[in-house]
Amino acid sequence: MPPDSPGAPASLPPLLVVAGTHSGCGKTSVALGLLRALTRRGLTVQPFKAGPDFIDPALHALAAGRPSWNLDSWMCPPDALFRAQAMASGNADLCLLEGVMGLHDGASPRSARGSTAELARLLDGRVLLVADVRAMARSAAALIQGYVQFEPGLDVAGVVLNRVGSARHRTLLAEVLATYCPGLPVAGMLGRDAAIELPSRHLGLHLDADADAFAATLDRLADWVELGLDLDDLLARLPRRPGGVALSREVPPAPGIRLAVARDAAFCFVYAENLRRLEQAGATLVFFSPLRDQRLPEGIHGLYLPGGYPELHARTLAANAAMRAAVQAFAQSGRPVYAECGGFMYLLERLETGEEAFPMAGVFPGAARMGERFAALGYREVTTTAATLLGPAGTRCRGHEFHYSFLTAPQALDVAARQIYHAADRNAAATTSGGWQRGNVLGSYIHIHFGSNPRLAPALVAACAHA
Repeated sequence: MPPDSPGAPASLPPLLVVAGTHSGCGKTSVALGLLRALTRRGLTVQPFKAGPDFIDPALHALAAGRPSWNLDSWMCPPDALFRAQAMASGNADLCLLEGVMGLHDGASPRSARGSTAELARLLDGRVLLVADVRAMARSAAALIQGYVQFEPGLDVAGVVLNRVGSARHRTLLAEVLATYCPGLPVAGMLGRDAAIELPSRHLGLHLDADADAFAATLDRLADWVELGLDLDDLLARLPRRPGGVALSREVPPAPGIRLAVARDAAFCFVYAENLRRLEQAGATLVFFSPLRDQRLPEGIHGLYLPGGYPELHARTLAANAAMRAAVQAFAQSGRPVYAECGGFMYLLERLETGEEAFPMAGVFPGAARMGERFAALGYREVTTTAATLLGPAGTRCRGHEFHYSFLTAPQALDVAARQIYHAADRNAAATTSGGWQRGNVLGSYIHIHFGSNPRLAPALVAACAHA
């Protein structure tokens, strides 16, 4: 943790890092089961997700009853990560961070950068390693020892053995771990349960519609975890952590600035930290639904259109002509509009899915057409080539891009709007990813993480104040 600073909390809640040996080992099931089980016990649990993913945080929120924050050590510097986890967890009893991929997988094959292991070390978290031990006995010890010893400095609270096949298998594993990993606590063993199935994680999961049905799955996961893990013992081994992060405002507030933020089933992908940083910069966030509402909120100074699933709701968005006209009129008035990915698609003239084309807000020319494969995937480092809503020319920030649609007429967009992003991937190779500004409207496929540059949110709020 960083050194103490004025206004910093004396301590932070314990941080349990649920990591896995690999993707598909069951760490999401364990994380969700723990979130639900601990919440049912009356604890306030603050969830986090390693990496840029939006779907797992949405599931976390359903399990814990509060927003989950993304912590990404490639997108955000260490001081921003300290600040983010402190901002999110002030009134929590416990923090739970779900890892990404395997424990040691990250942004580089040559270092821990961007990995769950790096986050655990940076944030003083205790690691709970989930290992898939299906059809293993003695080999499980070799696997687990490798993960625990691969990177020095990890604080491992214990291991969860998942997909244990039988009572005999359980006995074998207990003997193996006692023999070869005597100092490593076995936090629990979880049996195979075909009744516990998570919804598909592919881009297209309809979270709003699935929420009620998913509640029953969460309760089954909680029961499964309660049966297989000694939660009382696990909690007893999670100490509070040193504080040291000051949470004072970074800039003076801007009284009266109302920023409308789209939030519904079509626009559900936004980093929770982005919203908190906008509030800290002085904005009052006013949420609205482009699917259901006929007009924008009254008295707003700016508009934020996050990503999501506009393609799944294209017909409803198109049918809401009043909202499309309101967004277009607001953009043409010169007031700030910031749009990412699905929000950017909504600002185009059309959204094309299969053989159908649906009218959108028409702020930018051209259309987005859905493809069968993803059109772009990966981290992005952005440098602006001109002044934007996010700051002056030369502003640098980081984010992530993942979408299946592509622009049908990028040349027309380049003529009508100014291309103002120079984007590179995590290896510093230039990409074709763009950001377009037309008047006071900024749109891009890239989800920018405001924690990557503390000046982004204040710049957007200042743009709203001066429009």
